[in-house]
Amino acid sequence: MNSPAVTATPNRWAFPAMITGSACLAFGPWLVRLADVAPLASAFWRQALAVPFLLLLALRAPAGQGLAASGRGGLALAGVAGLAFAADLAVWHLGIMRTTLANATLLANAATFLLPLYGVVALGLRPGRLQWWALGLAAAGMALLLGRSAELSSRHFAGDLLCLAAALFYTIYLIAIERLRTRLDAMPALALATLVSALVLLPLALSGPFWPQDWTPVLALALGSQVIGQGLIVYAVRHLPPLVVGLTLLVQPAISAAIGAIRFGEVPGPAELAGAVLVVAALLITRLPGAKA
Repeated sequence: MNSPAVTATPNRWAFPAMITGSACLAFGPWLVRLADVAPLASAFWRQALAVPFLLLLALRAPAGQGLAASGRGGLALAGVAGLAFAADLAVWHLGIMRTTLANATLLANAATFLLPLYGVVALGLRPGRLQWWALGLAAAGMALLLGRSAELSSRHFAGDLLCLAAALFYTIYLIAIERLRTRLDAMPALALATLVSALVLLPLALSGPFWPQDWTPVLALALGSQVIGQGLIVYAVRHLPPLVVGLTLLVQPAISAAIGAIRFGEVPGPAELAGAVLVVAALLITRLPGAKA
């Protein structure tokens, strides 16, 4: 699936990077709950603590693709990406505290379906037969993985809506960062977007408990989720079509289900295990030669 606007250039490291980045992000909701600050504060610290590391990595960018090459258009794209990511983290961190761990991860990953929809509606891309099969299997897998905790209840309804809103903002972020990657290397692009999101989140974060007593969870969020997780995803998104990017995000719910089982005793049943198999099948289908359009 290619177009002038979204160029999926061949790169053998892109898919492994996308899988690894998604796996790192799967630990985010658990770390948000462990943090001893307000949800909006943990979102700010995730971004703010990551900025120095990302700026150092950005200095290693190839000539002509570093921070100096951003230009006015690049700064505008970085602003859109940063605003969207700040909104994504703000509503998602609030949602994590108001719904189940499974719902928070799965509903926030509705970008799995929004990204291919963007490719079809905005870019005129047409999924092939195998790609439709992959989407169908992914949808069935998500439904099964969700299990009992996925049911929208009065108790979790507000949190579920916040996590769904996070998926919309995250889709906008992925689109903006992919376009920014046509101008900049991965680390400069991510550094600019992260800096913008940290500045946007700061006044919101000051509305509740702000300074951590235990820095481990927020530092793990910054390094694991933002520097490593997002860094690998921003690198990979330039080389993969929207469908593959979206489906690969489903690695997160599978890992979150395992965390829930180990940490909170949320042992998955047969339906959840079947859902994980369907998700893996969908990911494998996207890697078949016949699935590329």
